[in-house]
Amino acid sequence: MRANQIVSRSNPTTLAKPVGDYSHVTVVSGQANIYTFSGQIGTDLNGDIPKGFNEQVTNTFANITRLLESQELTSEHIIKVNIWSVKQIDWDYFYKVWDPFFKGSYPSMTVAYISGLGLPEIDIEIEIWAAK
Repeated sequence: MRANQIVSRSNPTTLAKPVGDYSHVTVVSGQANIYTFSGQIGTDLNGDIPKGFNEQVTNTFANITRLLESQELTSEHIIKVNIWSVKQIDWDYFYKVWDPFFKGSYPSMTVAYISGLGLPEIDIEIEIWAAK
């Protein structure tokens, strides 16, 4: 069980190891509150969307951090991440942001490459679910 005693993660030995930094199973225990959040995009604090994909990734995680803080949550409370991208993800760069954000305790994750998002300049959108 994790430090917050609400969320635990595992990778069953009956499955192949995850192909990335995520967990196959995330369990929420007891009387936890479940938080669902709208997908976050790479806007800066002025609402501008940068042209560079990796800058959008960095901004998206900054926005997720601010979103969590607004609810007195941390990355430790995240139970599920859905990632939608219209471009090939630079996984080397992505994990440079992802790994320190989750500090080795990775939630369940789904990644989908799609043809478009809400605005043509949005390259990536990340949705999170959390429990506390």
